[in-house]
Amino acid sequence: MALRYQHTLGLASLLASCALALSTLRAHAVTDEIQVYNADIAKVGQWTLQSHSNYAISGRKDPDFEGGIIPHHALNGTPELAYGITEWWEMGFYAPYAVDQNREFSSNGGKIRQLFVTPNAAKREFFYGVNFEVSYATPRFLETKWNLEVRPIIGVRKNDYEFIVNPIVDVGFGVNGDVTFLPCARFARNFGENFALGLEYYTDLGRLQNFLPLNQQQHNLYGVVDFKIGRFDVNAGIGYGLTSGSDRWMAKMIIGTELNEGFSDKSSETPKSMRRTRPALSSLSPTAATLSEAMLPAGY
Repeated sequence: MALRYQHTLGLASLLASCALALSTLRAHAVTDEIQVYNADIAKVGQWTLQSHSNYAISGRKDPDFEGGIIPHHALNGTPELAYGITEWWEMGFYAPYAVDQNREFSSNGGKIRQLFVTPNAAKREFFYGVNFEVSYATPRFLETKWNLEVRPIIGVRKNDYEFIVNPIVDVGFGVNGDVTFLPCARFARNFGENFALGLEYYTDLGRLQNFLPLNQQQHNLYGVVDFKIGRFDVNAGIGYGLTSGSDRWMAKMIIGTELNEGFSDKSSETPKSMRRTRPALSSLSPTAATLSEAMLPAGY
């Protein structure tokens, strides 16, 4: 009887320990968009298109959860279609996907975002904004179907240098949902109007209320270059994982272009891929005159 009790107690202790360990782990999301937002948005009435791609040259060999995509040698990406509603509000649409190491294609549902920024961020020394993104994820990508990203944008630009921070909070809804903290940052120098070099830093620290141990967190440092080829803006980089919980070597590329001119000439001519960090301080609501001009037919 005593042995049976001890065996039961030992099994219960083991299960409790496993549950505690699992509760501290977080299933990292497969990333389709590796980007620091800089608060620049499309002109009023303008459509823009971007293609995001990133590839794990040497990634983690195990899935983040049972049935998930193995990051190693996986290609993740998404097209992004965006529309400028006002000089401080842009809406975006995504259709994420992945191709795993076995060349199997998987769709990751879709995402819609609402981005609010201070206008003309590229011309300001201090700029800020916030992005709200709602997504529907499929089982191979996340354990929660419905998710919300809240991405504040805070940036400083002086002469040819810029420093931008996005302290991102992700919320997963449902039984396996959680609130996680994934801050990222960018430091870059512009060499002329259409060329820049910089460093971008991406992290996944785990649950907001209880960060993962350092070796289980994701910390990736990217060397990046931004340039323009004809009508296309390009952001490309190579990233290195600084912890055992990170993918060791990653490559990323964003290619973007404007599909039409839009109705406003106040937006910066800075390449879109270099702008993705958005706005500034002065006016979060447009003037009545600006709204009137935006609603008048062309030629008036």
